[in-house]
Amino acid sequence: METMPQTRVMLGLEDHELFPDDGQRHELIDGEHIVTPAPTTRHQRIVMRLGMALVAFAESRRLAAVLIAPTDVILSPHDVVQPDILVIAIDRLDIVASRVEGPPNLAVEVLSPSSRRTDEVLKRHAYERWGTGELWVVDPEVDRVRVYRLEAERSFGRARELSAEHDEALDTPLLPGFSMTLGDLFADPLLDARG
Repeated sequence: METMPQTRVMLGLEDHELFPDDGQRHELIDGEHIVTPAPTTRHQRIVMRLGMALVAFAESRRLAAVLIAPTDVILSPHDVVQPDILVIAIDRLDIVASRVEGPPNLAVEVLSPSSRRTDEVLKRHAYERWGTGELWVVDPEVDRVRVYRLEAERSFGRARELSAEHDEALDTPLLPGFSMTLGDLFADPLLDARG
C-alpha cells in the first residue's frame, strides 16, 4: 500500500492572531507554532537588569528604542518572534507600530531550560535569515553570552563568547559607549542577601 507524502502546513500571521493570550509565549518560526512556558524568575531578573541598562543608555542619548517581551516582531509572514529584549535604532523607528514589522537591530534571548533549542537554533536562524543586525544569547546556567553579528551576505559570523568568569563586558557598535559587565548582568543581589 502506497502512502501519500505529508504536506507540512505553514502557519502565517492570520493564524498567529488566533493564538490564545494564556501567559505562554506563542511564536511562529518557519511557519511552525512554537509555545514556550513562562520563564523563571532568574530569567526575568536578568532581562530586567539588561533591559534597564539598555533603556537608560540608548533612550537618554536618543540612539534607539528598547522593548521587552512580549513584543511581536514580524520577520516574515511565517516568522513572528518575541525576543526577550529588542533594540531598534532611532533611524528605523518607522518599523515600530503596535508590533515591530521588520528585523530589530539587536535581539536578546535569555535561555531557559524550556527554550534552549528554540532560542539557540530555530530563532537564531530566523534572526540571521531575515537580517537582524546582532543577537545576544544569554546563558544563565554558565554565566556566558554569545554575541552574533551579521556580516556580508546576511550571515552571522562566528560567535564571540563572553563570560562572567573572565570579567568580560557586553558592548555593541549600535550603542557606542554602552558597556555592561557580565558580573553585573548575572549578579543576583536578592539571593546573595539571603546568605
